[in-house]
Amino acid sequence: MRPHLLPLTAAAAAAALVLMPSVAAAASGPASGFTITDPRIKESSGLAASRIHPGVYWTHNDSDDGPYVYAVDSATGKTVARITLTGIGKPRDIEGISLGPDGRLYVGDIGDNLNGSWNHVWIYRFAEPKTLGDATLKAEQFTVKYADGSRNAEALMVHPVTGRVYIASKDEKAGGLYEGPEALSASGTNTFRRIGDVPWVTDGAFSPDGGRLVLRGYLWAKTYPWKDGRPAGDGEAVAAPWQGQAESVTYTADGSTLMFGAEGANSRVVAVPVASASKPSPSASGSGSAAPAPAPGAPGSPEGGSFTKGALVLVAALTLTLAAKRLLRRRPKP
Repeated sequence: MRPHLLPLTAAAAAAALVLMPSVAAAASGPASGFTITDPRIKESSGLAASRIHPGVYWTHNDSDDGPYVYAVDSATGKTVARITLTGIGKPRDIEGISLGPDGRLYVGDIGDNLNGSWNHVWIYRFAEPKTLGDATLKAEQFTVKYADGSRNAEALMVHPVTGRVYIASKDEKAGGLYEGPEALSASGTNTFRRIGDVPWVTDGAFSPDGGRLVLRGYLWAKTYPWKDGRPAGDGEAVAAPWQGQAESVTYTADGSTLMFGAEGANSRVVAVPVASASKPSPSASGSGSAAPAPAPGAPGSPEGGSFTKGALVLVAALTLTLAAKRLLRRRPKP
């Protein structure tokens, strides 16, 4: 632990104590999951369920790791493959992963800790291997820009039917959902255009049938019906577990469960059944455009009326902790 972070971490821990009763109640259900045991995976920032290897989940670290993607067996929590990607540049900040309908994995090198310092980001794509084991695979690299300027993002979602790629930017007040071109081009720049507003998003995923989109943040999660290429209505709250630096979410391959992950050594992936969010939202009908989602803590937000002062303190402490962590990473090495 760096000494600069000790006061901030203590503040976050103190704030978490305020939330213990509500957190314990939310986590007391029948959901189960697995623990990522590989000591190399300290900052798991994305999850994608394999379709050809039952119970296997693809994940990756964020910045300061390398061109690596890991396959983790949920039955044991152990890594069963580490894929080294070639044919790409040096990754800067990998933040998301998603599996397309073509059986290829899309890896989003889309993080920007300085909120707009990169004039472009990248997406890497490679075929999901049919056999599991450490391997080196050639990947395609796609250059990405946003039509309305550079921004930070942590959520990459590939629609399982159309194959279209979406990115959700991470901004407390002005987050957006961005739609990529119908097909990515490796020879030119792929411009992503804003199609709706979203709250502070750390990851997202489509249901296997493409009918719903789930988005998560540090303290909330919502699922939206997907209508005419847009999330419809205000969405429905999902009982996302408390995980500290909550960074990832995916559906199981059969669509029955949401898997929520977080950063940290020996991080826990928590399973939450989707039955409570399976019915279409009454507000979803009639609108084909993305409706603004309320920011966490606002009226109608996933936390509802139970978003206490303690939670607000926690958000502030967590934000400061993450900001310090990111800034320390960016300091030039002596």
